[in-house]
Amino acid sequence: MATKRISDEPAYVLHRYDWSESSLILEVFTRSYGRVALIARGAKKPSSNFRPILLPLQPLHIAFGGDAEIRMLKGAEWQGGHVMPTGDALLSGYYLNELLMRLLARDDPHPALFDAYAATVQLLASQSIDTLQVALRAFELRLLRDIGLLPSLDAQTGTLSELEPDTQYVLLAEAGLREAHDDDRASMSGTQWQALQEALDGDAPFSDTMHACVNSLPELKAQLRVLLHYHCDVKVLKTRQMMRDLQAF
Repeated sequence: MATKRISDEPAYVLHRYDWSESSLILEVFTRSYGRVALIARGAKKPSSNFRPILLPLQPLHIAFGGDAEIRMLKGAEWQGGHVMPTGDALLSGYYLNELLMRLLARDDPHPALFDAYAATVQLLASQSIDTLQVALRAFELRLLRDIGLLPSLDAQTGTLSELEPDTQYVLLAEAGLREAHDDDRASMSGTQWQALQEALDGDAPFSDTMHACVNSLPELKAQLRVLLHYHCDVKVLKTRQMMRDLQAF
């Protein structure tokens, strides 16, 4: 835990709770310190400088300090750069935040994942449906890899044997990557899985992961959904249920 004041730290608000009549507790995703809980005193007051700034999906630089589990927000500045996403893009942004809230431990830094999140949020604001789906799949892959929940995608998990380029494989929550059976609904070729692994290796930029996702979006979405629900320990994420309800209305 940090005992000194941290200044000028890139951050995004993931979630906010009422703490008192005038204050909030924030869950924020920071680049250097991971997910951090902060008290924002007086943030609900009409006169507070925090009031128009502490919004989700907006790039901030913050200052905070303290050595308790929930630290104290000292300052926040909006960095601009894009407008707030709307419609499906807004719900997709809330979906990203829900994943981070459920899967990231507090005080566990993931700077590369933070950069991928920032890039995804910027793309959500562009309102391109095609780009939105690619960005979501690429972020899901980056998230699972960075927290150690994604097996190697260039070998079968159980046998460690290399993938055959033209053979179909599926990614399962409990078994990892294995050869597809006739009753598997979604599968991808060895070539597709290997391309994804290459795009995730080392310091490959987020754009490489997006490019590798383009030609396998429906199959990848179905398999990653099962994997994410398994590790989040839910049947349906709240934001996905909200999307379903709005589509049915």
